[in-house]
Amino acid sequence: MTGDESAAAARVRRAVRAALTRLPAVAAAAPPLVGCSGGADSTALLLAVREVVAGPVHAVVVDHGLQDGSAGRSAALAAWLRGLGVTASVRPVVVGEAGGPEGAARTARYVALRAARPSPSSPVLLGHTLDDQAETVLLGLGRGSGARSLSGMRAWSEPWLRPLLGVRRADTVAACAAAGVEVWADPHNADPRFARSRLRHEVLPLLEDVLGGGVAAALARTADQLHDDDAALSAAAARLLSAALVATDGERAARAGGAGPGDSGDNGPPPGAAVTESAGPGPGAGEVVGTPLDAGVLAGAEPAVRRRVLREWLAGAGARALTDAQLRAADDLVGAWRGQGGPALGGGLVLTRARGRLVLRRHSRPRDRA
Repeated sequence: MTGDESAAAARVRRAVRAALTRLPAVAAAAPPLVGCSGGADSTALLLAVREVVAGPVHAVVVDHGLQDGSAGRSAALAAWLRGLGVTASVRPVVVGEAGGPEGAARTARYVALRAARPSPSSPVLLGHTLDDQAETVLLGLGRGSGARSLSGMRAWSEPWLRPLLGVRRADTVAACAAAGVEVWADPHNADPRFARSRLRHEVLPLLEDVLGGGVAAALARTADQLHDDDAALSAAAARLLSAALVATDGERAARAGGAGPGDSGDNGPPPGAAVTESAGPGPGAGEVVGTPLDAGVLAGAEPAVRRRVLREWLAGAGARALTDAQLRAADDLVGAWRGQGGPALGGGLVLTRARGRLVLRRHSRPRDRA
């Protein structure tokens, strides 16, 4: 073991210890689960957790079944982990097609890891490093993402704990070398068919060369800074959404002790009052999906907060893969309202504005997306 390798292993241990001490009390008291692939990042993480945690440590090897020999390799890794005193198991998964190969594999992996927790409160530790964070930010920039995506991966987002987001990939490799552990190099990580692989092996090295180094660390700092911005915007959006949701007839009747629809006696409900079917378009306009929003309440908010509210509200009602154009067209129903129609959102969903409310409706014959 060289001095550099020993120092790298110490940095990994410090990062793990610090992350575990910051956990909420309930999660901190539960036995941790480590997702281990046999690569340098997750292996270094597992070795550090084994040294830092006094109680039992659990690990899961997810077999995606995407490569020849994956079942045997996963079984061998789990056996090695058990030899270290770790409670280890293999979880085979079926990788679907939604989200592309990388996204589908990630979804299947996370479902398996969540299900494998030894306790409902157990944190699931993942081996993402500072380099992974930099790649995530670059992917977001290339796709024109907003602050939420550019803020990267969270260090803690229950149940996911990522202790190594401040640790370089070179340190995890060195930490494994310090322990005398031979790690597995996943060929997918060097496959140029995958965007993240090309970022790792082509784009980031070029940026480091052109800009004189420090690019990965700078991108990770950007993620940290945007995380704070994103948290503030999310809190403001949650408050605005709560204020803008329009009570349904049933909710209003319950609060009024049984008063039914139409008790207001006027030609239309005031802002915040119940919306009955007569408040929207006529027959054949499609069923209302979710709870309407009060456009007047939304109009007084900053556009950035308002659009975040609309994104959350529409996604919660079933709108998927919203484009920036669709979101801005939805926002125009509030911020630039001139009687125009609203956007079609796919799956038969159409957003409309009627009597001061934003109403999402599902049509039996889907319209084209805007």
